[in-house]
Amino acid sequence: MYQPSQLDVRRFFCATWRQGQAGQALDPMQALAWPWVQAHPEYHAELSDEARALSLSYAVEAGQTNPFLHLSMHLTISEQLAIDQPHGIRQAVELLAKRRGSMHEAHHGAMEALGEMIWQSQRSGLPPDGQAYLERVRTMATKD
Repeated sequence: MYQPSQLDVRRFFCATWRQGQAGQALDPMQALAWPWVQAHPEYHAELSDEARALSLSYAVEAGQTNPFLHLSMHLTISEQLAIDQPHGIRQAVELLAKRRGSMHEAHHGAMEALGEMIWQSQRSGLPPDGQAYLERVRTMATKD
């Protein structure tokens, strides 16, 4: 299984931005990432300066959003939807998109649930609970 480093991920998104802006061919993963990169103009300056992007650190305590983590989560959710894993996530996110008015906003809701699942797993030392994640997204999609 391929496990890219933090720097690999940053290089990937910077290259996707650079190639997409230049109208160059994108590989399949870049093609999946490109719409999400375009949807976040607030990250374009950081993506434009790869050397700076490789050197930055994002402190949650300082209220900083990590654009590379955010874009990676969009990719993760896109891949989950493509294979419907965990089973039922596609339907739950589609319902959430109807409720929130866009797939982009549904992704942000799913990111919140995904982040909660990862945090719980790290805190407890147990494997990630895909069913809890799915149920959280379903709840967002169906309850006020």
